[in-house]
Amino acid sequence: MDETLREKLATISVATLATALYKRGLRNQVIQDVHPVRRKRRNMVGPAFTLRYIPAREDRNQLVEFRNPEHPQRVAVETCPAGHVLVMDSRKDPRAASAGDILVTRMMVRGVAGVVTDGGFRDAAIIGELDIAAYHNRPSSPTNLTLHEALDLNIPIGCGDVAVFPGDIIVGDDDSVIVIPQAIADEVADETVEMTAYEDFVVEKVKNGTPIIGLYPRTQEHFAEEFAIWRKREKR
Repeated sequence: MDETLREKLATISVATLATALYKRGLRNQVIQDVHPVRRKRRNMVGPAFTLRYIPAREDRNQLVEFRNPEHPQRVAVETCPAGHVLVMDSRKDPRAASAGDILVTRMMVRGVAGVVTDGGFRDAAIIGELDIAAYHNRPSSPTNLTLHEALDLNIPIGCGDVAVFPGDIIVGDDDSVIVIPQAIADEVADETVEMTAYEDFVVEKVKNGTPIIGLYPRTQEHFAEEFAIWRKREKR
């Protein structure tokens, strides 16, 4: 991933990105019912590396499966590239964990940018203390084998009702996670940098008592002139 793109997206809220994607007809890009394990006050940004779970069947999902060096969950932890985000399709079912603190710690050490599941994490309190972004539905103590079978790596998946393709750009902030199609990530980043600058200007104006009519959205030309002066002053 281009580091300039990563730096731009690190400054943009998921809400602003959602608006930019909405303008392009993409209305279902925010992963639903997934929240940060702990707010980090910085964005998670990286290309998607995916893992798909299916419902577990008892004859295939005993604890002995974790001894298999080719177990897809373990392989995902060891092969997700540095700077990427591991996104897991856990069928929106948090009754059994998608992973725990040991596996997430391993990904942190390997330089993975973050981990997202529409299921749950075990040892969530410990994961929250780690220096890696992590998003889930809720804490979940049972091992994944209880209900899930890890099956496929780096294929298109669904996570929280959003289609995720390998290489899509994943951005998470302290609210939620959004999926940006890889082909339009650069143009979306450029547009949202501009949007964010104007939104910061608007917030300052509103805090100082300015009504939003004509300001947000901007329909009065004098606000464009004021914004240009503000931007020069703020070096934005």
